[in-house]
Amino acid sequence: MKISLSPESDILSFSQVESLFELPFSDLLYRAQTVHRSHFDPNRVQVSTLLSIKTGGCPEDCSYCPQAARYSTGVANEALLSVEEVIAAARAAKEAGASRFCMGAAWRGPKQKDLQQVTDMIKAVRQLGLETCATLGMLKESQATQLKDAGLDFYNHNLDTTPEFYGEIIHTREYEDRLDTLDKVRQAGLKVCCGGIIGMGESRQTRAGLIYQLAKLDPQPESVPINMLVQVEGTPLFGSEVLDPLEFVRTVAVARICMPRSFVRLSAGRQQMSESVQALCFLAGANSIFYGEKLLTTGNPEVKADQNLFLKLGIVPL
Repeated sequence: MKISLSPESDILSFSQVESLFELPFSDLLYRAQTVHRSHFDPNRVQVSTLLSIKTGGCPEDCSYCPQAARYSTGVANEALLSVEEVIAAARAAKEAGASRFCMGAAWRGPKQKDLQQVTDMIKAVRQLGLETCATLGMLKESQATQLKDAGLDFYNHNLDTTPEFYGEIIHTREYEDRLDTLDKVRQAGLKVCCGGIIGMGESRQTRAGLIYQLAKLDPQPESVPINMLVQVEGTPLFGSEVLDPLEFVRTVAVARICMPRSFVRLSAGRQQMSESVQALCFLAGANSIFYGEKLLTTGNPEVKADQNLFLKLGIVPL
């Protein structure tokens, strides 16, 4: 099948996305890099820092998540951080070179009394000159508006996988619930950060389906985090077969081709990747990373390691 790869082309069909995954590796990366250079400076990468503002105790049963209350993972149920604690972390992130500060809470959805404190955090972080992002679970329409009014720039709510595979991973909320929250976020005028997780035992067809689902969102997400499963003992997915790193690179490349104007972010799992694999991901069109020593509750490369890698590759943070 001949695939149109023009950055200005219409959304690819599912079969076309599948065909991209089957291309020879060097051909796929060449095409992804060509699309990438049509829209971005190939040597500049957006840098974000993620802070867990409310850790543990989540009532959901996401099979990958160590913060689910029903799993014994050693993650304690902690109280919501104070505004002062968040400001201190945001200031440190900015000094380390981050341009966006993301705040995550282990909730099914925020309670109104907690949301007020979160909006205070958003206002304070914006005053430091950072972009803001939050991931707080499912939202009501009024809550999305409240976050927008507080100055929130991005809302993260991942699809995680395809509708067909979703029931293998999560049972406490429906796929449509995720789409509904994304719709509320868009209606409120917020930018969308939406991606997924690979390495959960899914097939390549499922990975193609995830990228297809993300690319179908209208408009496409401004930010697309591609997560590699971080296996945590005590979660149902612990002990899963580890995904080949080159398959991860393929997924990044296909995401770049299908969503040419989106920032494609290397997210969870980067600590397990060699510098060579990360370099291939940047070549495949990734142009955003999470920066800092921890992503919510799992490890992440240290800032100094990322700075050294950027220096080796000639990459400059946005």
